[in-house]
Amino acid sequence: MKTARAYLRREILGATLLVLAAFLCLFAFFDFLAELEDVGRAGYQLKHALIFVALSIPSRAYEVMPIAVLIGTLYALTQFARNSELTVLRASGVSIMQLLGSLLRIGLIFVVLTFVIGEYVAPPLERVGQKWRLRSTNASVPQELRTGMWMRDGRLFVNIQRVLPDASLERVKIFEFDTEGRLASLNLAQKGVYSPTEGWTLSDVTQTRFLENRTELVKMPALRWSSELTPDMISVVMVTPERMALGNLFQYTRHLEANAQRTGRYEVALWKKVVYPLAALVMMGLALPFCLGNQRSVNVGARVMTGVMLGIGFYLLNALFSNLGILNAWPAVVSAAAPSLVFFLLAVVLMWSVDRR
Repeated sequence: MKTARAYLRREILGATLLVLAAFLCLFAFFDFLAELEDVGRAGYQLKHALIFVALSIPSRAYEVMPIAVLIGTLYALTQFARNSELTVLRASGVSIMQLLGSLLRIGLIFVVLTFVIGEYVAPPLERVGQKWRLRSTNASVPQELRTGMWMRDGRLFVNIQRVLPDASLERVKIFEFDTEGRLASLNLAQKGVYSPTEGWTLSDVTQTRFLENRTELVKMPALRWSSELTPDMISVVMVTPERMALGNLFQYTRHLEANAQRTGRYEVALWKKVVYPLAALVMMGLALPFCLGNQRSVNVGARVMTGVMLGIGFYLLNALFSNLGILNAWPAVVSAAAPSLVFFLLAVVLMWSVDRR
């Protein structure tokens, strides 16, 4: 069984990596076509688009890894079935559960690979890619509101009109309220720069202090601003939550909770980061029932198409449950784990039906 497991591991790894490479080429092509619309605008050149697409490839690899595992495993196992190798293994006394155990041991490789890509490779390169694109187009970090970005920091409400790719700020307004909810001061700064040792330094500051029966206007060339907000938190809008690192998601979610702000989308993304790598195990278990028995006459293309359709279903189900969970305020762990759980139950039902034959 050890020799058979090594052979099976080699075949599944080769098939999965080949499928993954095909998917990445396809997604890179479509991403490049999308970038061509902006080529020629504001100094954005063809080389900038190519580099941006290349930096986005690890994020795509993380997203399609479970689908590639499913299709690659289906292909490899179907080849085994066509060559009667699975039949020989079964005839030699290898049970379905032993086959499943071997597949799950191989699947741990993909679990680790998916986690490493999603946590240590894709997020930093995604952020570098977004900064590269913004610098190439001389643009700022996109805001959801016309008035800029709004954030809360304790009793401070911060409005940032523009965030530059280097995470420096332009036209910053800081509204400070007292313990009774009354406006105590308003700071208007033209620029803000962050230092890891000194925190934020605001320059060209106009401070308005609201006293009991009067206001005071003070102008300062610079003002030190002590805040829990960091450039990573402020520039979080550069990268979608699903493509952020687990540590940054956790830190930003805690910040939102501390300031009584909504955390739904970020909590779902946080749990998906934990659950998503395990989907590789579910996909490998799902592939096995399709390939058991004497199937020498089965078309390999039909099996691959089955894997593609199941993979697309998993991808769509992930997006569906994430959005439904946010809209209906479901527990984040339920929204994140539901697609994998649905496919796990499907695999269990198929295994049970095959085992009864």
